[in-house]
Amino acid sequence: MGPLLPDDTPRGARYLRRARGIGLELLALVLVTLLSPLLLLGAAALDLALWLRRRKPWMGVRLVAMLWWFLVGDLLGLTRVLLIRACGLGRDTPTRRWRLYRLRMWWANWHLAGVRRLFGLALEVEGQELAGPGPAIVLMRHASIIDNTLPDVLIARPHRIGLRFVVKRELRMIPTLDLGGEVIPTSFVRRGSGDTARELEQLRKLAIDLGPDEAVLIYPEGTRMTPRKLARAKEIVAERQPELAERVARFEHVLPPRLGGPLTALREAPHADVVLCAHVGFDGFVSVGDVWRGGLLRTTIRARFWRCPAASIPTDDDARTDWLYDRWLEVDAWVGEQQRALLAAGEAADAVVPHE
Repeated sequence: MGPLLPDDTPRGARYLRRARGIGLELLALVLVTLLSPLLLLGAAALDLALWLRRRKPWMGVRLVAMLWWFLVGDLLGLTRVLLIRACGLGRDTPTRRWRLYRLRMWWANWHLAGVRRLFGLALEVEGQELAGPGPAIVLMRHASIIDNTLPDVLIARPHRIGLRFVVKRELRMIPTLDLGGEVIPTSFVRRGSGDTARELEQLRKLAIDLGPDEAVLIYPEGTRMTPRKLARAKEIVAERQPELAERVARFEHVLPPRLGGPLTALREAPHADVVLCAHVGFDGFVSVGDVWRGGLLRTTIRARFWRCPAASIPTDDDARTDWLYDRWLEVDAWVGEQQRALLAAGEAADAVVPHE
């Protein structure tokens, strides 16, 4: 059996993209490794100057180290992906799929462990036991360029669940995700393509034959939350779906869910439970600029899971729509509560004056 969702890019373009991605990563690792003494010395000099001027945290050295850590981890993962693919001869078998599931668990943990160590992050999780087993449809908040490591670390690895992902197509630029995602069922979504029917059909295929050791992972917001995006989402819903405007107006901390993906997955896998996951703390890692300003340093990452049994989920789309909005409003309320708590804790820490 071939891949559940094969790469539909023309063969020549696909090979060129992968060769370019692998070549750039190899070149970057060689250059960063050889030049690391100069890079670290320059970063340390800049960090020291900024610390003396305005007590800015040392971010330059951390970013250089993070780049090297990412490149090493991705190329180690890529080597293992190529070996697994070479042994499979293009076939999608349970054994081969699970080798790649386990590899992605390791890959995600490698990257998150590096970020946690470099930036002094603490991780607190509530209700993690509810994340498994499968079959499940996991709806997770998206707030950062690094929080896509959380599903494999918090769900897949501890519960031995293989996650079928819905991710943006731009992530194919990372060779490990590109080559691995052709075997592991992965829907690389073209955002703004205008071909909604095709994207939803891909997502429907993602939920085919969802068994007790697998789950579908969807980011229902579709993008990272910003106040501007939230305001625009409310305007769009008010224009196109006025019957939902009142409910959407209540969102303050997360974007309202885009219904196409979750509803499609529920139709294809009505036997699956729904698991919701919210988290706070990664909001300081929306862009590299946020990290440079110190937004992630010594942050506490808090995550919470809810589980809704399949039998408790409505069976028609209108009722499911109401149900999904109500559940996501619970996520919104929790995120707001935790953000206020983290803000209060940070202000309290800033108010403490050390003794001479």
